[in-house]
Amino acid sequence: MFKTQNFFLFAYMLLMSINGYGQERFVPFKYGDFNSWVTRHVKESGIIGGDTKTLYEVGPTQSISGNEPYTNKGGSPWGTSNVMAKVSGITKTNVSVFREKRDAGYCAKLVTHIEKVKVLGLININVLAAGSLYLGDMKEPITGTKEGPQALNWGIPFTGRPKALRYDYKVAIANSPDRIRLTGFSGKSTIKGKDLAVTVLLLQKRHEDAKGNITAKRVGTLVITYDKSTQEWKNGATYEIWYGDIRRRKDYNAELMGLRSTDYARNSHGKSVPVKETGFATAGEKPTHLVLQFSSSHGGAYIGSPGNTFWVDNVGLVY
Repeated sequence: MFKTQNFFLFAYMLLMSINGYGQERFVPFKYGDFNSWVTRHVKESGIIGGDTKTLYEVGPTQSISGNEPYTNKGGSPWGTSNVMAKVSGITKTNVSVFREKRDAGYCAKLVTHIEKVKVLGLININVLAAGSLYLGDMKEPITGTKEGPQALNWGIPFTGRPKALRYDYKVAIANSPDRIRLTGFSGKSTIKGKDLAVTVLLLQKRHEDAKGNITAKRVGTLVITYDKSTQEWKNGATYEIWYGDIRRRKDYNAELMGLRSTDYARNSHGKSVPVKETGFATAGEKPTHLVLQFSSSHGGAYIGSPGNTFWVDNVGLVY
């Protein structure tokens, strides 16, 4: 009897293996181990100090000196909130994503901070900037605060249907119970609610019409927030992707998981246009694009708590 049970157990396990059940495949993103970086050395204008700043980009190991607009190197799918701006002839940088040593390699460190612009020794502009790492790219140089969101090409072509997102992380969350809003053109204001580090993954089925407008159906959704600091790294954190219309789920958060219309992408003519989500796709539909963002703050542009920090490493998809 014992041998018969063992035989049936073996046959069941073999059948499951043949059918692909119980098997898991982890597929890392290109450069998703963050062990190689492009380091850029950009000289800011003399009127604001003339310092040379180091900007980190995810890609093949190389160093670039000079104030040339950056484009992703080595087929890297990753963009960052590190950016060179040139406004009214003045070159200024923002650095909120850093390369940090981890074990024998590196990880990405995302930091929310206040960026200050000084002219002739006076502080003219204070802007809150969150650290953001995302799939896509940025068109440089930025020529104004309103142009910032439009310069970001949000997401990459993608047709897979992964089960989950996996990565290593660590977070340090500021103690403040509320956030601040600081745009540089008005005084500091208070935004109710604690600042969170956030991960957003969206699978979209996009459509471009004859005029170049882009709409999308939401195929898959994953939003994870962190409101407490961690003392150690959390390795191999795995989060399920929800497919189809998720609004009936008890843990659905409309503010963070609802349909979006303020993200930008470049259409087939190279023009930056909003990607307007028009609804949730049926659960079985195949996406055309993947959006993935890690951010040290969750409230949108110019909103957050200085000091929020989000470390990320070894990012990939689970099938």
